[in-house]
Amino acid sequence: MNDAMLTIRELSKSYGGARPREVLRGVSFDLTRGEYIAIMGESGVGKSTLLNLIAGLDTPDSGTLSLDGTELTRLDDIARTLLRRSRMGFVFQAIHLLPHLTVAQNVALPLALNGISTNESAARVTDMLSTVGLAQAADSYPRELSGGESQRVALARALVHRPLLLLADEPTGNLDAEAATQVLALLREQVKRESSAGILVTHSATAAATADRVYVLSSDGLRPQSR
Repeated sequence: MNDAMLTIRELSKSYGGARPREVLRGVSFDLTRGEYIAIMGESGVGKSTLLNLIAGLDTPDSGTLSLDGTELTRLDDIARTLLRRSRMGFVFQAIHLLPHLTVAQNVALPLALNGISTNESAARVTDMLSTVGLAQAADSYPRELSGGESQRVALARALVHRPLLLLADEPTGNLDAEAATQVLALLREQVKRESSAGILVTHSATAAATADRVYVLSSDGLRPQSR
């Protein structure tokens, strides 16, 4: 019996017209609740494409992708958007905080999109900012934060609606070593605490070492890294 929360089978994707370029070929893996994995690979091998397919931002040429029993490839654009909004969280190298909103308002955005009441939203935002060590910055604006603080706000925003799946694409690429260590520890801790699941895409072997399992993506597909 397969108890995986995320199941991917033979996922392939090409881009182009008369001579399409194959980006992904036959990618398969499972992810269970509470599991945190890392995917490494050279630039251009399709790591971001794989995340986009998992997030439902793009559709595969072939293969299947199921999140908690829902087959994403069978959903239309609106259904994929609603599922992404409610069940996934995203952390990127480019932090994308809205500069005209306070820290608390930035973190509250996913809750507003999911129809969470004002009182519950305020409580969750307060709890989440405390978790990432930024309760004192709730009324600050992004321009007043360091890079590491901004990325922790982005992490709080990604987690505040309690997603099933956390997708992190090079989240420490612009951070110094100390800030990167803090963010990576928080990523792992939150996946474990919430019994969700996490996928970290990274070029950094140090970052990948914080995961439960490491995969290497290449033109030949996805393979586990021996540890």
